[in-house]
Amino acid sequence: MTLPLADLVTILPELLVVGMACLILVLDPITPDTKKDLLAWMSLGIVVVCSVVTMSGFGERVMAFSDLVVVDSYAVFWKMLLYLVSGLTILLSMGYLKEEKIQLAEYYAFVLLALTGMMVMVSGADLLTIYLGIELMSITLYIMAGFKRFEARSIESSAKYFVLGAFSSGILLYGISILFGVTGSTRLVEIAAVVNGRGIDDPLVFIALMLLIVGFGFKVAAVPFHMWTPDVYEGAPTSVTVFMAVASKAASFAAFLRVLLEAFGGIKPNWNLLILAICLITVALGNLVAIVQTNVKRMLAYSSIAHAGYALIGVVVAGWGTEAAVSAQGISSLMLYLAIYSFMTLGAFAMVAILRKGGLEGEEIEDFTGLAKRHKGGAFLMLIFMVSLAGIPPTAGFIGKFYLFMAAVNAGLAWLAIVGLVFAAISAFYYLRIVMVMYMREPSSEQEWHTRLVLSPQISVVLACAVAGVVLLGIFPGPLVSVADLSTLPIK
Repeated sequence: MTLPLADLVTILPELLVVGMACLILVLDPITPDTKKDLLAWMSLGIVVVCSVVTMSGFGERVMAFSDLVVVDSYAVFWKMLLYLVSGLTILLSMGYLKEEKIQLAEYYAFVLLALTGMMVMVSGADLLTIYLGIELMSITLYIMAGFKRFEARSIESSAKYFVLGAFSSGILLYGISILFGVTGSTRLVEIAAVVNGRGIDDPLVFIALMLLIVGFGFKVAAVPFHMWTPDVYEGAPTSVTVFMAVASKAASFAAFLRVLLEAFGGIKPNWNLLILAICLITVALGNLVAIVQTNVKRMLAYSSIAHAGYALIGVVVAGWGTEAAVSAQGISSLMLYLAIYSFMTLGAFAMVAILRKGGLEGEEIEDFTGLAKRHKGGAFLMLIFMVSLAGIPPTAGFIGKFYLFMAAVNAGLAWLAIVGLVFAAISAFYYLRIVMVMYMREPSSEQEWHTRLVLSPQISVVLACAVAGVVLLGIFPGPLVSVADLSTLPIK
């Protein structure tokens, strides 16, 4: 049986990315060590090509492979964000891998394979399609988390991630199988037709929905499914950590929201209160536990959990009430927030990677002591990223939280916005603690040796993009807000 050409054209970006990943795996053994960077540039090049191809489909809605795949403005938005994060991750990795002496070219193939899985997730119109995307993303990230094979904590993080990830995948697949037994289909549209008729009174529908929420809750690192996050973020190579913290979270939220609204949109009141409860405990635990962390990567891990809680406010608003305009605002505010979160988190982890000099420097908060006196530019960049993560104007972090909280207020959830605002104020304590350490403490005699940070051109580009995103989107958020508004899922 031959596949229709139109279907293959629809998934051309995915085919290009996975094809390049396979090509890199073939070329790696025959490429001299001095030429390994060429494979990284090839990976970056295919990401740029795919971004152009994908952007040409913005504003359209195309179904392919018997309605298993959909390419609409919603999918295009997330894919463009994933391209950006993947491209910057590749640039960041080129210098970082050399510093850590783990310059293995298959690393870039794994980045592209993970990207392929994420692209499948955001374009999935069928639960099994989404599940296949999740598994492709997850399996490659399990391997990448243990890339520092000579460090016990890296191997430990990979093992923990694999065990807990496999467990969550089993739960998700079990939910899909129950739903298939009830509805006779795994397509989101067909599931919605049956679920709307049966309602939540059917215990099997209720069980399947709970299992799906648990499975996706693990992928977005929401409480109480967050247990893996701190250990994996700390043990994995920093370039892998940032990829997991940003790209994996964005793709998981994109797929999660599509499943909830397109398959279970007719029973919003039945799942929205549960999402609201998860949102509250995620914001609370993420911010409170981050306060006591001394390792920067663990602190940013709990920060990532807290930001997942903020993002869930958008999911709550999208499922709250019956007004289409309010739901659309919830979706667009979530998309805007995760795009902004990508820039500031990339920048923060990039600074951690830059400060690391073969040991543990840059991963403990104390390593930032007196950084303003050792390197004023590096300290100022870290200041910008910490201020943005705290949501302080005029940075983009403030804009992201503002639109989320306004969406909650417009949905009649002003109290939720107040709770989010309170915990945002609490988060300022641990973010600004790093600023205090950098600017208000004297460096030790040993730290004074590190008077100059060497920035490669690739890392300089990463930092420039991150700072530009944080600053420009804080002052001129209009274009991104408009794109997010045009890219929301159709509300039924």
